[in-house]
Amino acid sequence: MKGIKWTELLIFVIGTELVGALSALFAGDFSSFYSGLNQPPLAPPGIVFPIVWTILYALMGISAYLIYDSEDISGERSEALGVYAAQLFVNFMWSIVFFRFEKPEAAAVVIILLAVLVVAMILKFRKISPAAAYLNIPYLLWVIFAAYLNIGGVVLN
Repeated sequence: MKGIKWTELLIFVIGTELVGALSALFAGDFSSFYSGLNQPPLAPPGIVFPIVWTILYALMGISAYLIYDSEDISGERSEALGVYAAQLFVNFMWSIVFFRFEKPEAAAVVIILLAVLVVAMILKFRKISPAAAYLNIPYLLWVIFAAYLNIGGVVLN
């Protein structure tokens, strides 16, 4: 068993967290827009979102590191990291579309695409590192829940 390369692990985790932070920064003041919407049942208070996303971004970063640090026996590592980058970009865009542009309908399309990409990423990761795939299950569940909130908000507003 090889050891953890702490510098690379931190780069993946901090890099992923920075994507989330930049998305939030570019999304602008989302609390007033969010609180003004009629919410579907089970909608949590706004404070829950940054806490959950911080944890999920850390798990994503760890999982990407596990793929990066794995042996590329099948030649699938770069493809898996490409899907990771694609879903991270779509994730980045969702907050901007929803909050900055205040386009919940368009954001619903974005989040459905995100869910599809997260499933694809998990499947790619599982071939290389089951642990990396399992680390993203909470992320997938949260994206599905966020899609429910997004689509529910569209229907109710």
